[in-house]
Amino acid sequence: MAGEWNETTLSDVSRDVSYGYTESATSEMVGPKFLRITDIQGGVVNWESVPYCPISEDNHDKYKLANGDIVVARTGNSTGENYLFRGGADAVFASYLIRFRLDTTRVDPRFIWYNLRVPRWWEFINSSKTGSAQAGANAKVLGRFPLRLPPLPEQQAIACILGALDDKIALNRRMNRTLEEMARAIFRSWFVDFDPVRAKAALRRQHPNWTNDQISRAACPNLNPEIAALFPDSFEDSELGEIPRGWRVGKVGEICEFAYGKALKADQRKAGSVPVMGSNGQVGVHDQALVKGPGIIVGRKGNPGIVKWVNTDFFPIDTTFYVVPSGKEYPLTYLCYALEHLSLARFGADSAVPGLNRQIAYGTQLVIPDSKVLESFGCLATSIRDRQHATETESRTLAALRDALLPKLISGELRVQDAERIVGRCL
Repeated sequence: MAGEWNETTLSDVSRDVSYGYTESATSEMVGPKFLRITDIQGGVVNWESVPYCPISEDNHDKYKLANGDIVVARTGNSTGENYLFRGGADAVFASYLIRFRLDTTRVDPRFIWYNLRVPRWWEFINSSKTGSAQAGANAKVLGRFPLRLPPLPEQQAIACILGALDDKIALNRRMNRTLEEMARAIFRSWFVDFDPVRAKAALRRQHPNWTNDQISRAACPNLNPEIAALFPDSFEDSELGEIPRGWRVGKVGEICEFAYGKALKADQRKAGSVPVMGSNGQVGVHDQALVKGPGIIVGRKGNPGIVKWVNTDFFPIDTTFYVVPSGKEYPLTYLCYALEHLSLARFGADSAVPGLNRQIAYGTQLVIPDSKVLESFGCLATSIRDRQHATETESRTLAALRDALLPKLISGELRVQDAERIVGRCL
C-alpha cells in the first residue's frame, strides 16, 4: 500500500510561502483578527481571545488567511508549533509565523497538517533550529520537511478519520466552555447582581399579600420553585451597599483558608498520574497527591491571585496555595467562583517575583449568602463540573487514540479500513 506513496517536501506542495504581517495587536475591534505565535497552543486556537490589528486594504488581502492555510511558528521555544486555518474568521497572521498555502490539486491540507503533528516533525524542527539567543527556522528550512504522499483520495480518507476524532474533541471543548459560561452566569446572577431577589422584591411591592410561593413562581420562572423560595424578597443596608435581607458581609478569611503548597522539584517527582499544579497550571505529574480533589489552587508566586479548578487529586507546589473551606456550608464550587470574582491578583506584592499577600486577601470583604442558597448553588455547580470532567476524560481518551493512530496512518503502516473500524467503535 505505502509503496504507491511519493516522496516530496512541504515547500514542493505549497503554492505560496509567506512571512506574516508586522503590527501591534489591540483588544479594540479594529481590523481583522491578528493571529500570533502565542495564540496557538497544541495546534489549537481560541479565537475568542485572539486580538485585532489595524491594516490597510492591500495588506489585508496579502496577509489574509484562507481555508486550508497552515501557519508555522519560526522563532523561540515555539518554533515548529503550527495551526491549520479552517475559515470562520477574518484573520491575518503575524510576522513570527510563516504561512504555507498548499496546492489543493495535489494534497489535502488536513493530511499535510497531521504530518506536522507527529514526533518526526518535532525531530526535524529540533535538528533544524539555528541561532543562539533566539533559535528558530526560516521558511526555506521549514520547507525542506520531507513528506510521503499517498494518492489524494487516500489522503482525504486518512484526514477524515483523524478529523472525526479532532472534531469530537473540539465539540467537547466548546461544550465545556458553554458549561463554564453557564456556571459563571448563574453565580453572577445569584451572588453579584442578586437577580432573583430583585425580581421577588419588585413583585412583593406590587403584590404585598401574595405568598412567598406565589412570588417565587412568578418572579423566577426559570428557577426550580424550591430554589427560588430560598431567596429573600427584600434588601437591607450594609457596608457594601444593599444586600439581600438575611445575608451578611464577611471576609474571605472567614470562609476558607489558603494553605501552602509543598516544594517538589522536577527531579523529585516520580512517574504517575497525579497532576503537579503550579501558579500557571499543571507543571508535571507525580505518583502521590498532597490534596484529595477536586480542589482549587490560587497562585502565590509568579502568577499571583490566579484561580484554577482541579478535578482530580493533585499536588500543589510551593508557588501556589490550595483552598480549604472553613466549613461544609461553603461548597468548593462557590468558593472557586467567589475568589475568581474578587480578582485577587490586585493583592500581589510589588517585587521581582510578584506574590499574593495572603493576609490582605483574607481581609477582603464579600457578601456571604444564606447557607441553603449556597447548598443549592453547590449542587448545581457540582453537576456542571461533573459533566465537564466527564467530557474532558472522553477528550483525553480520544486524543490518545488519535495520537496512536496518527503516525501509523500517515506512514502507511495502518490501513484506512482498519482505522475506520477502530474509530467507529469510539465515536
